[in-house]
Amino acid sequence: MNVALIFIAAAVVAAVCLGVLARRGKEMSLEQWTVGGRGFGAVFVFLLLAGEIYTTFTFLGGSGFAYGKGGPAYYILAYGTLAYVIAYFMLPPIWRFAKENRLYSQPDFFVRKYDSPALGVIVALVGIVALIPYLVLQFKGLGIIVEIAGYGEISPAVAIWIGAAAVTVYVMLSGVHGSAWTSVAKDTMILVVVVFLGIYLPVHYYGGIGSMFEAVEQAKPGFSALPNHGESVWWFSSTVLLTALGFYMWPHSFGSIYTAKDANAIRKNSIVLPLYQLILLFVFFVGFAAILQVPGLTGSDIDLALFKLSVKTFDPWFVGIIGATGVLTALVPGSMILMTAATLLANNLYRAAHKSADDERVSKLAKLLVPVVALVAVYFTLRGGETIVALLLMGYSFVTQLFPALILSLTRQSFVSREGAIAGIVVGVATVAIISLTHATIGTLLPWLPEAAREINVGIIALVLNVVVMVMVSLAMRFAISHASGASRASAG
Repeated sequence: MNVALIFIAAAVVAAVCLGVLARRGKEMSLEQWTVGGRGFGAVFVFLLLAGEIYTTFTFLGGSGFAYGKGGPAYYILAYGTLAYVIAYFMLPPIWRFAKENRLYSQPDFFVRKYDSPALGVIVALVGIVALIPYLVLQFKGLGIIVEIAGYGEISPAVAIWIGAAAVTVYVMLSGVHGSAWTSVAKDTMILVVVVFLGIYLPVHYYGGIGSMFEAVEQAKPGFSALPNHGESVWWFSSTVLLTALGFYMWPHSFGSIYTAKDANAIRKNSIVLPLYQLILLFVFFVGFAAILQVPGLTGSDIDLALFKLSVKTFDPWFVGIIGATGVLTALVPGSMILMTAATLLANNLYRAAHKSADDERVSKLAKLLVPVVALVAVYFTLRGGETIVALLLMGYSFVTQLFPALILSLTRQSFVSREGAIAGIVVGVATVAIISLTHATIGTLLPWLPEAAREINVGIIALVLNVVVMVMVSLAMRFAISHASGASRASAG
């Protein structure tokens, strides 16, 4: 075993140990396992949110997208910041409602708001479908990290199996507490390592960040700007909008809101987390630095850029530290996704079919379902597939379909009916599924649009259809109820 693998193995062992130790003194009831007893302060909420938001996508996908696409990568920096502005106003009322009604998951919120168990089932299914590619993203990143940082001594498949086993153990034992404590190590390491790499590599190879961009511009003119076609300004703006609206629609991010002990903990995080976005700048710098130093990466191989350059530049012991950091960026969010998916299956699908099931039975089932979800994700990971960014964008297109029904439910007198919410989400998700399966684009769907507008993110089309259908069905239901009420009064008169 080389020295790099020793550091990587130590990170896995440390993650498991922290996860297991986090359960000390706590009885892992459903409430403790899923939402931490609703007692996390601002610091732990920050660690939890940052732990699940800054993932292998940040570590590998951000640098890989900068390497392969250039300027369009800036969308990653933009959408998170906008999402935190929305979160400052949107999340506190969600937290209050969840605390008052003792909610455990995202579908619980929709069930109570719309008084519709059927809607809860639909939201749970959407969440599970979206979480699988997100979990695949983490395992895919884990395989890349261990293979490259370990100098090929461990295959990606073996690394994925080991990582899945490790995260399954501490999720089953400690739930959200394990994820929060492991985030302490992960966030510390990613801050130090990414900032160092983002400064050192441009200076080492180009003499500075400005000189690096000059060299890239000379070799690939216009690469660091948005192109006129493809990932253009239209694509950029629509993708930022789609992902900003869907940012907190991920079931594991939504559920993390419930862990806060008060609304101020959430507001403080909405203020501080935009600063954390600055880490992404250093991730981009690594990707740009790699363009001329490790040329020729194409397709899904662009995700290898950070580690290919690291292996070329540093001694094995330091590559091991980078690899250990990368492993934690996979294990921490992976643990939250696993726990959330298992909770959705047990709490919102099983309990919907077995209404007599109490919290104890649901809690036991959720823990037993953790390895099942992990196996499904490993299966899809080993089948190969898209780049890390492509996987994330596909999941975003699904979860963003929940946003219209959610945001309108927070108004004092929402006109949206349960039937409207269901119809809108179903139409939106079905549109995303059809577009994904047929690989359609705006250009093929709406060829009459101006050429520039054909580059709008296709997820926006699904969102627009969602809102139109939701409004039409809700108004139709209101009219039908009003008409029936009027007929009843006339008959009584």
